[in-house]
Amino acid sequence: MPEPEAVARAEGHGIRQEILDLLGRALCIRVIDSGSCNGCELEINALSNPYYNIEGLGIKLVASPRHADMLLITGPLTVNMRDAVLRAYEAAPHPKLVVAAGACACTGGMFKDSYAVCGPLAQWLPVDVTVPGCPPRPAELLQGILTALRSDRL
Repeated sequence: MPEPEAVARAEGHGIRQEILDLLGRALCIRVIDSGSCNGCELEINALSNPYYNIEGLGIKLVASPRHADMLLITGPLTVNMRDAVLRAYEAAPHPKLVVAAGACACTGGMFKDSYAVCGPLAQWLPVDVTVPGCPPRPAELLQGILTALRSDRL
C-alpha cells in the first residue's frame, strides 16, 4: 500500500478539478474541536502549509458551519461541547458530510469512560468517514476528506 503522502502528491493535480466538477466551487470545511488535546488540530493546520497546500487543491476552511459542506470534528464528544456540536451539525446545509478525525472522535479514545465525555461522535451524529490515529497524519486526514467527498452523499 502506498504511503498517504505519495498518494496525496500524485492525486494533487486532479483533486482540484474533481472538487470543481462535484461542487462548482471550493470544498468548504468547518473544523470543530469537541474536546481534543489539540494534537489533531496541529495536524489539520499542517494541511495549510506549502507541502500539502489544501487551498491550492480547492479546499477551504471556514469559520461557520452555515458555509460548510463538511464538518471535520476532533476530540471525544464532551458533555460541555455536545450541544454546540449538535447545533453546528444542524446549521450546516444539506447535504452535509461528517468526518471524525483522530482516535478520540472515532472511539472516545482514552477518555471514553470519563464522566465528562459523551462517547464517540458516531453515537450522536451520522459519521461518513473515520480517520483513526493519535493524531492522524496530515495525509491521512486529506485521504479521509477525499473519501467523504467521493461518497455518494453529495
